[in-house]
Amino acid sequence: MAVVKTSAKGQVVIPAKIREEIGLKPGGKVLVTSAGNKAIIEAVPENPIEATCGMLQGGPSLTKALVEDRREELEREEKKFARLLRTARLPQQRRRIRKS
Repeated sequence: MAVVKTSAKGQVVIPAKIREEIGLKPGGKVLVTSAGNKAIIEAVPENPIEATCGMLQGGPSLTKALVEDRREELEREEKKFARLLRTARLPQQRRRIRKS
């Protein structure tokens, strides 16, 4: 654990060892947040999109879940449509049934 001083402007020097650990390069950006009485400093990647690539790897497939959901929805709609076709008859069909 390193103890550092703040300047008159509130600036802090991050020790070299910590900069190396978090991958902070000269001119790099950091995200500073507060959590109660603590300040959290996180290095912001140079290319955030590239840094998040593969982030969800190994987790559940959202594509497979979406395809499954769509398949189930199609089955429900087909059952509903089939039910409507059985119960709804055209006037011509009703006349034929009555004559028989």
